[in-house]
This record gives sequence, C-alpha cells and structure tokens, in this order.
Amino acid sequence: MFTRTVEPAFYDTDALGHINNTRLPAWFELARNDLFRLFTPDLDPRQWRLIMARMEVEYLAELQYGSEIEIRTYVSRLGNSSFTVTQEAHQEGRMTNIGRTVMVHFDHQAKRAVPIEGELREALEAHVREEPATA
Repeated sequence: MFTRTVEPAFYDTDALGHINNTRLPAWFELARNDLFRLFTPDLDPRQWRLIMARMEVEYLAELQYGSEIEIRTYVSRLGNSSFTVTQEAHQEGRMTNIGRTVMVHFDHQAKRAVPIEGELREALEAHVREEPATA
C-alpha cells in the first residue's frame, strides 16, 4: 500500500464550506503516481503503458478544510491485463471517501491490452489488499 498526505488549500473548498467533490478525483490521480512508477519509473508520457477504463468515487463523509487528508492506494483486483486501484481518503481517523479505478496495461502503438507478467506482476502483487466494508 502507498500512502500520501494532502493538505487542502482554501481554494479546495466550496460554498458549503467543505472540500469540493471535484478535488477527490484529482488527489486520487496524484496518489496513483506511486503505482504508475511501477510501469513507467520516470513518468515519461512518451513511455506510458496504461489507460483508464473506469473510475468511481464514493462520498462517505465530508472532508474539511484545515486538516490533512491521508490517501491510501492499493490494488484490490489483479487480472490478466487490467487491475483495480482502490484508494481511501482518511481525515481525523475516519475514512471519508473510497475510489476505484480500473487501469489497463496497454500498448499505445498496437492499440491493445497486454498481459501483466513477470517482475511487473510481482510488484503489483506486493500491493494487493482487500477493500474495507463501506456499508
């Protein structure tokens, strides 16, 4: 599991006084960089080996300005050529959001999915975790 801390800025808030719901997908993408480096260590977009197939975010509780947010990133499903990245946002000891993104290992020149094999698969397996219950 990878962990990053985000300190919300004042501009991240909305008219209701909490963190705007549009900020979570951006913070989750930033936190996925740790996993992206397994595929492209220098994050060079000309060598990119992934595409996004799906993204969803569950809003379980409000996030507040003035308190850090911990984002936990791990793999919850590892398929042949795709995997699900699950991300949890935690603030003040509680999970406030959970996001899931399906990523596909992809050859951009051939325009096709390619299997996740060898050392890359082993590196991803090291970050496989079970999702917590959210109900």
